[in-house]
Amino acid sequence: MPTIAPGPQETFEVIGGVDTHLDTHTAAVIDPVGRILGTAQFPADTAGYAALLSWMHQFGRPARVGVEGTGAYGAGLARLLHREQVTVIEVDRPARKTRRFQGKSDPIDAIAAARTALAAEHPTIPKLRDGRIEALRTLRVARRSAVDQRADTQRQIRALIVTAPDPLRNQLRGLKAPALIATCAAWHPDRTDTASPATATRLALRSLARRHQQLTTEITDLDQLLTPLVTAINPRLLAVPGVGTDTAGQLLVTAGENHDRLKSEAAFAMLCGTAPIPASSGKTTRHRLNRGGDRQANAALYRVVLSRLRWDDRTRAYAQRRTTEGKTKKEIIRCLKRYVTRELHHIITAHNPQPTP
Repeated sequence: MPTIAPGPQETFEVIGGVDTHLDTHTAAVIDPVGRILGTAQFPADTAGYAALLSWMHQFGRPARVGVEGTGAYGAGLARLLHREQVTVIEVDRPARKTRRFQGKSDPIDAIAAARTALAAEHPTIPKLRDGRIEALRTLRVARRSAVDQRADTQRQIRALIVTAPDPLRNQLRGLKAPALIATCAAWHPDRTDTASPATATRLALRSLARRHQQLTTEITDLDQLLTPLVTAINPRLLAVPGVGTDTAGQLLVTAGENHDRLKSEAAFAMLCGTAPIPASSGKTTRHRLNRGGDRQANAALYRVVLSRLRWDDRTRAYAQRRTTEGKTKKEIIRCLKRYVTRELHHIITAHNPQPTP
């Protein structure tokens, strides 16, 4: 049962923490000096979110609430807290060392989330999940899945051709992908002769080819939805050389609807994994490659750089100058990704997305 503090004042501020799960959320409340005021468990649905916030108000006014998994199980709760103008802090799972000494339970994790929110000097504000960029992210999930499955299907077709009977392999091995898919999809093998390896291979190739065509149609349909949506959110981004619908969509999703949470372009570069990491010690001053951040955003910036190295005269001149200075191609690309991050950050943050009607 929830623990209720006796007669809190309206001006008394408290800090909340929530350990989120699929079916239940466990909440904890602490005071500004870290003392535990209470813990309770609520169902993970709309009524449960409202009951959780109402329970926190019994102890005082929630100044901030640390929530685990704001992009997963905690997304619904984060939306409600944002609507109620409660500051939400995204917290990570407790470190293994901490869990080893303190143990593991839902109330312990909720208390740890509250204390993390209390101690955070530079709190991580989660992305909003109720605007057009959230709709963009959802459509991109379906498109990325279709693209991955189509590529996997094409690899399976190529693998079957390698082990196919000689006459069939000789017929197909020289075909390019479009002709190969069209040829295999148009076959009508004898279904009563499936015991024959040649017939079974034809049936398998026809099934995979038709799956490939269906996925292509699905990708095309999603592209017809994504292009106008990205254009409506930020038309200036698509006008940048080397930036297409897929790249722009990924960068918008990475920045989020509330891109004002990114305090500087350096923060955006760190989020995209293009900011070099200091690795200095003593008299040695150097930086190392950043392997963190959003790797999908990093890959999108990589595609922009490759496009500009091929078509943009200014970028090619920069690459030539840096090559004469002794930089390798990988180092030049890392520098260019950092510069592109700075350029695109200004375009993304200069445009405020209009709310969804």
